[in-house]
Amino acid sequence: MNTLNAAKIFEALSSEIRLNIFKLLVKHGDSGLVAGDIAELIGIPSTNLSFHLKALLFAELVFVEQEGRFLRYRANIPLMLNIVGFLTEECCAGQPEKCLAYRQASGISDNILGLCTKKK
Repeated sequence: MNTLNAAKIFEALSSEIRLNIFKLLVKHGDSGLVAGDIAELIGIPSTNLSFHLKALLFAELVFVEQEGRFLRYRANIPLMLNIVGFLTEECCAGQPEKCLAYRQASGISDNILGLCTKKK
């Protein structure tokens, strides 16, 4: 991940609607959602949804697959984890005990963090 790619991702997520769409698709994981269901769950007209999905597609935050007459969208979860890694890869300059203290102060539970990573 480089800064230019990261900026493109953050620009796509700078809209409240796009952020909500992306979080919804992350929640639905591999099954994703068809466009009509996204519009209904987010509460926006299909025409507005199309605009926002195009921005997410451009940033490669979502994948789309044709299913008959429908389009199914899925979150690019590996890219999401990559951007988190990009933001945190140099955290605390090699002093992991500081990062642990920051994580505890953030209020993010270990349970939430453990959803995408397996502890050994």
